[in-house]
Amino acid sequence: MAKNDPYAALKFKEFNIFLFMRFLLVFGWSMQFIVIEWEVYSLTKDPLALGIIGLMEIIPAFTMALFAGHIVDRSEKRNLLAICIALFSFISLGLFCLTWDVVVANWSTKTILYGIYTLVFFGGFLRSFFGPTIFSLIALIVPKKVYPNAATWSTSTWKAATVLGALCGGFFIHWIGVDKTLCIIFVLVVLALIFTFRIKKKPILNTNKEESVKDSLAVGVKFVFSNKAILGALTLDMIAVLFGGTVALLSVFAQDILKVGSQGFGVLNASISLGSIVSMFLTTYIPVAKNAGKKLLASIFIFGICIIVFGLSSSFWLSVVALFLSGAADGISMVIRQTILQLKTPDEMRGRVSSVNSMFVGSSNELGAFESGLAAKLLGPVRAVIFGGTMTLLTVTAIGFKNKILRNLDLTKDYEGHEETN
Repeated sequence: MAKNDPYAALKFKEFNIFLFMRFLLVFGWSMQFIVIEWEVYSLTKDPLALGIIGLMEIIPAFTMALFAGHIVDRSEKRNLLAICIALFSFISLGLFCLTWDVVVANWSTKTILYGIYTLVFFGGFLRSFFGPTIFSLIALIVPKKVYPNAATWSTSTWKAATVLGALCGGFFIHWIGVDKTLCIIFVLVVLALIFTFRIKKKPILNTNKEESVKDSLAVGVKFVFSNKAILGALTLDMIAVLFGGTVALLSVFAQDILKVGSQGFGVLNASISLGSIVSMFLTTYIPVAKNAGKKLLASIFIFGICIIVFGLSSSFWLSVVALFLSGAADGISMVIRQTILQLKTPDEMRGRVSSVNSMFVGSSNELGAFESGLAAKLLGPVRAVIFGGTMTLLTVTAIGFKNKILRNLDLTKDYEGHEETN
């Protein structure tokens, strides 16, 4: 049975192409995030400027999310993804131009900073389409009986790319500089675009052409809010990420507190994703479907503790361990959440449901970055991180006691149901 085969999804050729394409894209995207965070803080020495990066991305990502889901459900997924990647390549090229030595020498810091914020803004617009398109495309590449396994491999690939992207981003800044690193990112994105066309076009499952945009969006939102399992998981993760997001402040800790430079900055970023990828690969052998609710609550509680330890630490290696364990806990949380979404979402609504998910969780990463930057400005970076971890613990405890449906969630029957009907 597929649920006992940790490599079930990898037996499909197009899924392997999809994983490679996604690895290239996320690897480049992850490096780009690291490089821009480093460049902006180097230009301003202001933690609030890092928070503004998150704000510039969340505004278009959040406001466009539902409409993007509607477009995704009505569109052919392969071509839509190719368009998004092509447009993203222009953003990478623009960031390279803004950090090019010739430009930096002749343009003011304010002009370069505003240019970076503008490109990040358009990147947020594209991101509102990326998540729903990728989520929907997976369901068209593999059969339903291997959805959970495909979700785990897809998320693990994303995290593996994030690990290497974060690590290489820090090292490449040190070795070749910001501008040349962004040039490499542009090349990676173009390669991802090329491999996207090796995936065949897929059928459009939502053929209800008479449904208005307003009604279409209302149906997607209503589905999410009427499904207590999905709503509970998304709400919990959103609040935890909102208050527990320390990634936006890592450049501050690397430069001013731990004093480990760009290489240490890369290691700190990579340690989070490395923890996630280890736990995700383990879940391919040890499924999380049984008692999924309790495991979700426990993983986010552990995540909060690790964030507090990181905030209190003055040791580089203790900080690395704390971030690694926070990533491992977060990885388990993501696998559970993605499994819930894949098993409980109808095919014709995947774009809209994924868009609501991005509004809850994806956008909260950027909003969390803004919250972290603002808190660091008001409280200082150490107190800001400790505050975030404490709020995460209080939130998961409250939801655990209050939300009985989430606490007792078990996905075993949903899993077996898909096995029997496919």
